[in-house]
Amino acid sequence: MTTEPVSFYDEVGGADVFDRLVAGFYRRVADDDVLRPMYPEEDLGPAAERLRMFLVQYWGGPIDYSAQRGHPRLRMRHAAFHVDPDARDRWLAHMRASLDDLGLPPLHDATLWDYLQRAAYAMVNTFEPRP
Repeated sequence: MTTEPVSFYDEVGGADVFDRLVAGFYRRVADDDVLRPMYPEEDLGPAAERLRMFLVQYWGGPIDYSAQRGHPRLRMRHAAFHVDPDARDRWLAHMRASLDDLGLPPLHDATLWDYLQRAAYAMVNTFEPRP
């Protein structure tokens, strides 16, 4: 008998966990004077859905992100935005608080946090002061 490997997505609780993570994150972004202007839509819903689909796919859930948007190309998609260390740190602070809200087991929390930190550092595209 062979067993299918279980994805991180399944281990942490599937779609519900990523829905809650992203919802908590965007609740915080809505009040952030540095990050909020980076989202051109009046409603943060489309941005939240893109992030949710990306994280779900990355961690082994349905591949809706690629089906709808193609390859993630994260650096290219963020190139138009002024992502400096302050924006990165704010993004991480909101994501950390949202991750804390989930109360994941320590290993799952650390695994997800490690990825989020690496991704946030990779998105920094300027060290120039914000215009």
